[in-house]
Amino acid sequence: MTNPHADPDFMASDEARPLRILSEYIEPRARLLNLNVHNGLIFWGSARLKTPEGPDVSSQVDYYGQARDLAARMMRWTMDSHAESEQYYVCTGGGPGIMEAANRGAADVNPARSMGLNIELPHEQGTNAWVHEDLNFDFHYFFMRKFWFMNIAKALIIFPGGFGTMDELFEMLTLIQTGKQPRIPVVLYGKAFWERLIDFSVFAEHGLISDGDLDLFYQAEDVDDAYGFLTEALDDCPVETKRRRVAR
Repeated sequence: MTNPHADPDFMASDEARPLRILSEYIEPRARLLNLNVHNGLIFWGSARLKTPEGPDVSSQVDYYGQARDLAARMMRWTMDSHAESEQYYVCTGGGPGIMEAANRGAADVNPARSMGLNIELPHEQGTNAWVHEDLNFDFHYFFMRKFWFMNIAKALIIFPGGFGTMDELFEMLTLIQTGKQPRIPVVLYGKAFWERLIDFSVFAEHGLISDGDLDLFYQAEDVDDAYGFLTEALDDCPVETKRRRVAR
């Protein structure tokens, strides 16, 4: 008789789904604890945003370059301001676009602090070249991937993105709003984009959220604006939030 765990057909079956889900909790948890990774600066944004090209390049917003610049500046700041055990990691979804840009910026300064939580997709995404090999995590289940983002997050920086970015943003805001997630700095990068996409004040005007919920995030104009807000907010972050570790 074949051992069930050694049977690939069984492990890929519906019956074994709980085992696969549990493995995406146990293995990352063990690795993160071993590496003492608990401080994540989470960068989210579109996999489709690249460095602007073409004849009208001057009229395009270089979100790729700005994400790279912001990640590099945050990495220099934490290396200059924190003991090694408390320094932040730049963590992304591990793919192309904005994710690649942030990992690249972190790697420009300290490759050992560039982390990616990749997701298996039928097309589009593979791990970018700037994720450190020891900090490359692969997930099948979106909800387990989001669990680990939220577990290590000490700040969120959300660049323009599509449905996946919106899903991540609103789940995190809901968790913070309901007290399921500690209050952390949340930056919506690219104020003009976000103001055109979503008028958040409409939620409050209709009584769907409180006025105070509009303070759960900050809309940043540019790299200097985002950097200033993040460094000040992280310096003022409650001690219990800073010391929160990987789920035990």
